[in-house]
Amino acid sequence: MRVGVVSDTHMTRMSKALPQALTEEFRKVDLILHLGDWVDMEIYEQLAMLAPVEGIAGNNDGQEIIQRFGERKIIQLDGLRIGMVHGHTPYSGKGTDGNALKAFSDEQVDCILFGHSHQPLMRNEKGILLFNPGSPTDKRREKLYSFGLMDIENRQISARHVFYDSKK
Repeated sequence: MRVGVVSDTHMTRMSKALPQALTEEFRKVDLILHLGDWVDMEIYEQLAMLAPVEGIAGNNDGQEIIQRFGERKIIQLDGLRIGMVHGHTPYSGKGTDGNALKAFSDEQVDCILFGHSHQPLMRNEKGILLFNPGSPTDKRREKLYSFGLMDIENRQISARHVFYDSKK
């Protein structure tokens, strides 16, 4: 199973379409996971034209998105428990990745997907894969825009970032 992972699209109805680099890759995935800060449900509609979409809300999302997706969840893929949270809460004092770990501290998960910082991150923490895809549209202090891809097979996750320099 191939999964597209994206966060912090921060797009509104007035914005242009999702970046071509993202849409080309996401046409090849079985599932898209959005980790919050959609800002507008139009992003869901654009992604849903590419593959099935699951997600959670972020700190810049309104009530419609919060009610539709919730702010934290665990999904199961190929027998693995994948935690999804935006990363702005609960506050840990240890950065966005610390917040993401704290959000699932009482749960057994194999992977935690989060966003919020717009900074790509992938590391293993006590057997848990922590993965932040970065942002495909708002790179902030990063040199490149990014999103993530995960291949899940035989209860194993292989994750990677996809980097590019134009959000068109």
